[in-house]
Amino acid sequence: MASFFSIRLVSFNLLLLLCFIPFICYGATFDPFTEKTKITYHDGPILTGMVNLHLIWYGKPEEIQREVIMDFLKTLSTEGNQKVQPHVSRWWNVVESYQLAIKGKPTIGVESPKIEVKVAKEDTIDYAYGKVLTTQYDIPRLIKDVNRGDPNLLPLIITAKDVSMHGLCAGKCADHGIFENNKGFIVIGDPEIECPGACGWPFHEVDAGPKGPVFKPPNKNMAADAMVVALASTLVNTITNPQNTGFYGGIEFDPIESTTACKGIFGPGAAPGNPGKVFTDRKTGENFSAHGNNGRRFLLPAIWNPTTSTCWTITSRYFST
Repeated sequence: MASFFSIRLVSFNLLLLLCFIPFICYGATFDPFTEKTKITYHDGPILTGMVNLHLIWYGKPEEIQREVIMDFLKTLSTEGNQKVQPHVSRWWNVVESYQLAIKGKPTIGVESPKIEVKVAKEDTIDYAYGKVLTTQYDIPRLIKDVNRGDPNLLPLIITAKDVSMHGLCAGKCADHGIFENNKGFIVIGDPEIECPGACGWPFHEVDAGPKGPVFKPPNKNMAADAMVVALASTLVNTITNPQNTGFYGGIEFDPIESTTACKGIFGPGAAPGNPGKVFTDRKTGENFSAHGNNGRRFLLPAIWNPTTSTCWTITSRYFST
């Protein structure tokens, strides 16, 4: 089992000054429609090979959310039926292509080494740290108590709808970072109660800004499908920039990451308030961009493609702008 952390360390004291909390702050607020950036490599590690997740459900998540998120994670490492396309694995191939970009511009047609995501351990914590979690205290404590410092497991914390997560809903719907000894984590919030207008989009009308199409969730649950979008985005950023020294644009301590650079884009023709062109089920009206396992379908965010240096969506080949 390969460790996903490098020996390269980041100056912790400087991070304290910049973030005022004991871990790296990731996920800069960025509008790809009004600002432009280029994702480049900064000589640090990315996650490769087997990425073993420690899935920590905090509170009492609904069963539909457990099922949808678990199916999404399992789908990442499978190719799927060739007759049912596009499959989530095609989207994941772009993430894997970052491995080739480390050594130079990827060559079209060259297959990248596989990056396999596996739920190696799973726990449910029943409000043991309260219903308002802070990143400067509760998250590091929770990880230490539950994960016990295992360097081969990446904690993925998913909170229930009645839990408030400090920092989420304010410009970002999920986060990733590292705290002491280069240990990483991902945290995903449930937008159903806290911020459906901020983090439920495009399955819920947005609170502010242009009002565009509202999609019908492919798994019949706004929160579950929105959490998949947040998880997909943050997982990509974690893979490509786990220690804030990998792939990003902007400055090191306020990085624009691989999906942040393409925020709000799900298909061709995307514009402020408009997620772009994706598939619609003719019978149900549900919107999606890729097929998964067990008949699941998911909406996947755009990724900065290191081959073309542009925002890429899985539906690009199916729709013209």
